[in-house]
Amino acid sequence: MKLHILGCCGGWPWPGGASSGYLVEKDDTLILMDCGSGVMSRLVGICDPKDLSAVVLSHLHYDHACDLTVMRYYLEKVGVTLPVYVPAEDQSPMRALLAPPAFDVRPYPEKLTIGELEISNLPVRHPVPCRALRITDGEKTLVFTGDTNDCPGLAEFARDADVLLADAAFTEAEWHDQLPHMSAAGAARLARAAGAKKLYLTHLSHSHAPETLQQEAAVIYPGAQAVHHGLVIEL
Repeated sequence: MKLHILGCCGGWPWPGGASSGYLVEKDDTLILMDCGSGVMSRLVGICDPKDLSAVVLSHLHYDHACDLTVMRYYLEKVGVTLPVYVPAEDQSPMRALLAPPAFDVRPYPEKLTIGELEISNLPVRHPVPCRALRITDGEKTLVFTGDTNDCPGLAEFARDADVLLADAAFTEAEWHDQLPHMSAAGAARLARAAGAKKLYLTHLSHSHAPETLQQEAAVIYPGAQAVHHGLVIEL
């Protein structure tokens, strides 16, 4: 299983970058996990969007879903309908834009099988309905926190993950319990509590160099790494 980092910026892209977007690849199974601003241009450098098996959205904030409105033009041109999984209770305006014929929007079931991959989900703490996602091919496991602050049950959900891809939007100095995201140190504490084998930081802040967030996390979880656009993680 491979994880391609298409975008990792929080809120809006850096110059030449992209907001949240990740491609999970296992043989012929291709799952796009979130699709924020700038992700479409990076995706087409790796695969044809019509070959995607499905799109799974942690939530419907624009920085995690807006490039689907661009992908829609292409899918309509080639006559392909993609299944898109979203939190069932989210009825935001973004959801109305994900319409047929390009998209078939479906609520997450408790367990979801797409090709060779099995996906489970956990509601997490964010201003809108959001899901952490656990993806396994039966041998390796990837857990993506989505956007969340500290969340009961998340460490257990991420238990023994081979890769934990975690929200790390703040430094510990600026973090507090009412924010919509974790700190880099909080992501590290989560990885340590879960027994995750590797920790990667994402949803990176425009206010801090990635190295700053990485160094903060590494004090608690040695080997923590801030992701970057184009990174490919082999599980």
